[in-house]
Amino acid sequence: MAHDWLALLRQATDRFAAVVDGADPATRITWCPDWTLHDLVDHLGGVHQWAAHAVVDGNPEFEAEPVPSGTDLAAWYRRHASDLVEVLASTPPGTPAWTLDKNDRTAGFWRRRQVHETVMHTWDAEEALGAAAPLDPDVAWDGVLEVVEVMYPRQVRLGRIAPLADQLLLVATDVDADVRLGTGRGAFVVRDRAEVLLRLLWHRAPVDGLDPRTAELLAGPVTP
Repeated sequence: MAHDWLALLRQATDRFAAVVDGADPATRITWCPDWTLHDLVDHLGGVHQWAAHAVVDGNPEFEAEPVPSGTDLAAWYRRHASDLVEVLASTPPGTPAWTLDKNDRTAGFWRRRQVHETVMHTWDAEEALGAAAPLDPDVAWDGVLEVVEVMYPRQVRLGRIAPLADQLLLVATDVDADVRLGTGRGAFVVRDRAEVLLRLLWHRAPVDGLDPRTAELLAGPVTP
C-alpha cells in the first residue's frame, strides 16, 4: 500500500503536540522508564532537528537544541516539527541525503522514518497518560517492514546485535501480510495485530505469553 508520508507526518506531529499540550512534564514513560514526558518531547524534537539536518547538510554530525527547563513543551515541539515538515516538503524526495539506510540515501527516507518515529512516541505519551489509541494497521505493518528491512540490518551492521540464530515469522492478523526477521535455520511464528508486532519489535509489549525462544529473540536489540 502506498502512503502519503508527508501528509501522515503532518498528522502525526500535530497529534503528538496535542497529546503533550498541558500534560505534566514529570509523567513517567512506562516503556522507557528512565524518561519523563519532558525527556520524550526533548528526544522526539531532537530527532526531528537531526533529520532536518541530515537532509539539508547531508551528514549526521549535529547537536540538537534541548528543551529549556520550564518551557511550554507543546510549543517547543511544534516549532521543531514544523521546521522538519517544511524541510521535507521543500526537498524533492529523490534528493541525496544522509540516512540510516545504506540502500536509500535520499530525503524521501526521512518522510517515512519520521512518521514511524512520531507514531511510536505518540503511543508512548498516550500510554503514559492513560489512553493509548490504536495504531492504524497499515501504517503499523509498514513499521514492521521498516524494522525488518532497515533497522534490524543496521543493528547487525553496527555490531549492536549478532544476526539472529533463528528466524521469526511475523504474521499480521489484521492485514494480509507476513514477513521473516532474520536468516537463521529455525523458525518461530508470532501472530498478532500489526500494532502488537510493531510494539514487540520496539520493546513496547509484554513477551510473557510467547514461547521462551521467541521471547528471547525479541528481547535483543533488533531496534535501536
